[in-house]
Amino acid sequence: MPLENGHISIHTENILPIIKKWLYSEKDIFIRELVSNSNDAISKLKKLVSIGEAQIGEEEKFTIKVIVNKDDKTIKVVDNGIGMTDEEVRKYINQIAFSGAVDFLEKYKDKADEGNQIIGHFGLGFYSAFMVAEKVQIDTLSFQKDEKAVRWTSTGGTEYEMDESDRSERGTTVTLFLSEDSLEFLEFFKMREVLVKYCSFLPFEVYLEDAAKKEEPKDKKDKKDKKDKKDNDKDNDKNEEEVEAAEKEEPKPLNDTHPLWLKNPKDCTDAEYKEFYTKVFHDFNEPLFWIHLNMDYPFNLKGILFFPKLKHEFETNEGQIKLYYNQVFVADNIKEVIPEFLLLLKGVIDCPDLPLNVSRSFLQNDGYVAKISTHITKKVADKLTSIFENERESYNKYWDDINPFVKYGCIREAKFYDKAKDIVIFKTTNGDYVTLKDYLERNKEKHENKVFYVSDEKQQSQYIKIFKEHDMEAVILTSMIDNHFIQFLEMKESSTKFTRIDSDLSDNLKESGENEGDAASAEDLEKLFKSALDNDKLKVQVEALKATSVPGMILLSEYSRRMQEMSRMYGGGMDMKSMFPEEQTLVLNRSNHLIKALIKLKDMEDKKADTDMICRHIYDLAMMSHKQLEPEAMTRFIERSNHLLARLADIETGE
Repeated sequence: MPLENGHISIHTENILPIIKKWLYSEKDIFIRELVSNSNDAISKLKKLVSIGEAQIGEEEKFTIKVIVNKDDKTIKVVDNGIGMTDEEVRKYINQIAFSGAVDFLEKYKDKADEGNQIIGHFGLGFYSAFMVAEKVQIDTLSFQKDEKAVRWTSTGGTEYEMDESDRSERGTTVTLFLSEDSLEFLEFFKMREVLVKYCSFLPFEVYLEDAAKKEEPKDKKDKKDKKDKKDNDKDNDKNEEEVEAAEKEEPKPLNDTHPLWLKNPKDCTDAEYKEFYTKVFHDFNEPLFWIHLNMDYPFNLKGILFFPKLKHEFETNEGQIKLYYNQVFVADNIKEVIPEFLLLLKGVIDCPDLPLNVSRSFLQNDGYVAKISTHITKKVADKLTSIFENERESYNKYWDDINPFVKYGCIREAKFYDKAKDIVIFKTTNGDYVTLKDYLERNKEKHENKVFYVSDEKQQSQYIKIFKEHDMEAVILTSMIDNHFIQFLEMKESSTKFTRIDSDLSDNLKESGENEGDAASAEDLEKLFKSALDNDKLKVQVEALKATSVPGMILLSEYSRRMQEMSRMYGGGMDMKSMFPEEQTLVLNRSNHLIKALIKLKDMEDKKADTDMICRHIYDLAMMSHKQLEPEAMTRFIERSNHLLARLADIETGE
């Protein structure tokens, strides 16, 4: 019979279903909570030892063990920490934790939906055990002299039993008798996965043991099996040495007790940062660079943010920022703490000062958390600025990978934009990198306050060629975010306008002055092309271009094109094509020999078929420099090209 049976004075009849429903969003979190409690117990003892209020053996090593036992269907979490007395078990297990759980659940149960999960309650952690266990047993022995070991048992309701325990060593063992729906956690590799997830950087060593393997007898049969294995191996001596070494090898902890983020940045090498990155994120591509956060005032914050090299642009939404609380993993990508744009990166942040005993909605509105978020933003901007100012060549090399992140940060965070706006750079069609200010300054005589840009270097190659021939440059904007970013910049820099290279003609590309009869010939050309293409709505513009080899170009309205692109991007249900029709303009170059010839041919009735064919071909060539032809138009273009080549061959051969 137990020494004591009791009821806990709480209003609910059974706390187990409440905990299962409200307290935690992920079932495996019970391991984090129980191992964290063991970690706290060791920390408390270590503190008492440091001030002379407790003593331990000189060779004693602090450890936490998790033991899975499939036969008994149990999981044990064992520590050699401070332990508890009979009185402390009554206080911390029967009174504070239970009543605290009830008060907490009463306060937050109406808010605990999926978007408002509770992200960390280490004070209530012990009761997370009932998420997976039908019975929980505590065996504990206090560090205090002459105290007796205590056993506490409960099935998760309001009843408990207390008795003497047979535990003989200082510390605590929590034994979970698993319910049938949680037996997956008895699998060794499943438990290892959970421990690595939550406890990879705990301050004290964590070991995982399989009770079945540990208790396996070393009888004669084992020795015979080893001998048979050796006899069948070609390299007997080497095999024997390996077997003996494996038997002698001590078990290794699952965690790194001194994670890199706790070290002083001055003491860390590049190799260590890269090794840490690979280990934590399983990414074997080296990061471009990193930012080591290390501060104690006005709040305690440490961490490392890595800028990964992107294999393709779609990876920009695959970042991962791991949040830790005193080296215990809490969650990935907590937007309330970490600025949203930083979630494009990979990294770890450890902030023991976070108020983790509250709901995420509180975190979102908490001024202290906002200060942490602001500081992280500042440190990232400062690091980027430092590289820009001191390692400009490296910064230019990084830009293709980091530009989606920087642009997104500018759009999402006003404070980040204020700090980073002068380090936003653009790659030009000349191959160099310039700031917006630099580009505007060196092109002000050609097109003041206007930025020409390229969105597809291959498709817009003809336009780029014309620009280069006339000593002009455009910036290259090929990222998915650029459509948003240029509109953002136009809002911030109201005097500056971005214009795609195929949407407008710079005056620098045109011949100055008009000759007599230009207006009349322009009107004739417009009528000629509208008739040949059978399109009365076609917009035609006649210009004298410096590039005499180009007969025609297509210009596309910047505004209507942007609206259509945004509609496609968001998959909107509205018919943006009818609201903002594609406004194309065919620009004919009257400086071109072919266009001059058309003006002469237009009045020759017997040449009308040839004139119409030339008009259609000029139009298709202009369209092909602008975008790919539709299948039907491409078929006609090929047929027409073959016909023209045949005509040319006939002329050359005199047939």
